Amino acid sequence: MPAPIKPSSMAPCSIPLTESRSVLGMRVDATCYEAVTQHVVRWARARESRYLCEAPVQMVMEAYDHPDYRQAINQADVVAPGGMPIVWTLRALGLRQQPRVYGPEMTLRVCQAAAAEGIPIGFYGATHATLRLLRDRLRERNPGLNVAYAYAPPFRPLTADEDGAVVRQINDSGCRILFVGLGCPKQERWMAQHRGRVLAVMLGVGAAFDFIAGVKKQAPAKMQQLGLEWLFRLATEPRRLWFRYLYHNPRFLVLIGLQLLKHRDSRV
Repeated sequence: MPAPIKPSSMAPCSIPLTESRSVLGMRVDATCYEAVTQHVVRWARARESRYLCEAPVQMVMEAYDHPDYRQAINQADVVAPGGMPIVWTLRALGLRQQPRVYGPEMTLRVCQAAAAEGIPIGFYGATHATLRLLRDRLRERNPGLNVAYAYAPPFRPLTADEDGAVVRQINDSGCRILFVGLGCPKQERWMAQHRGRVLAVMLGVGAAFDFIAGVKKQAPAKMQQLGLEWLFRLATEPRRLWFRYLYHNPRFLVLIGLQLLKHRDSRV
């Protein structure tokens, strides 16, 4: 079984949430791990209902194809650049120092802060077995971490009554930070629909549950740095991921190339 991922050794930054860029019509914010963690902790203490998205190429293309989904992303409290192609795009659009804010590492950092601050957390998504491993590994890393809630929903839409029960359970648990691992685009739609109902800060973190729990392999660091994580994941899960990557990635390259050309021409 693969070892859990480790946080990056890069020095923390202090980028405020004051700038953003449109990437094919979808907002992506200038931010970093330190800034995201600070905002999450502050909102969690106040028991505010907020949600944060971590944007890979798939999210940008889903937002490009579906206006209602794009609206859900653009209304999020934070949209962090999770994929290296998105990071490179932001840099080309003038945010020269923009780092990657990757869902699995963001999860580790926020859990570390939550343990230090005594803030209860929760998990929504994955399977019961994965959630058990996830909870155990995070508690090993962060003694005293209060996991107040964990639920693996069925692989079907919940009824209105079931959804209402889930919301009550989350709120009654005292959870203040809820990690949502339903995958894109389901998790972003879920968070948008539950803002104002779930009294916690919701973070959409994609495959972070599986990577941290060790049930799926993570791409080597060099492949991540080169923006080739998609290729590693395609090789390990071809049947599940072939359509996502072979459909979205070529279109993204063409469309973002056109956007960057327009951006360059507007600066001449």
